[in-house]
Amino acid sequence: MRIALVPAASANYEFARETYYATMRWIIERLFGWNQAEQDASFASQFRLEDARLIMADGERVGWIQAQQSESAVTLHQFYVVPALQRRGIGTHILEMVIQEARGRGKPLEVAVVKINPAKSLYDRHGFRVTHEDDYKYYMSLD
Repeated sequence: MRIALVPAASANYEFARETYYATMRWIIERLFGWNQAEQDASFASQFRLEDARLIMADGERVGWIQAQQSESAVTLHQFYVVPALQRRGIGTHILEMVIQEARGRGKPLEVAVVKINPAKSLYDRHGFRVTHEDDYKYYMSLD
């Protein structure tokens, strides 16, 4: 499988939103309950096209990420693989790419992950450490 990251375009907004919902809905429902209007507004306020990239596998869209670089770190704000394609190594491959990008910039990679999200094990396997936490999330960093 050939996996790549490509810049997102405005035409990818619906794909990104639907992938986010398919991946995160169970977590949001469990923690807060689901209100479609609130989720639509929340997604619209968080999605930043200029920072988003599509995850492509053999030329097909299979997920997306959103990362920002600051003076001190690269922060991975969003990272989603469509549920039907999870646990096939796509997320691992993409995370390793993003880690190399951050290292190439000489910056740590930071991420926040909801405590009940099984994706935390992906970050653990790659050496991220929890720097702090709140009621819902672990905040992790890889130097």
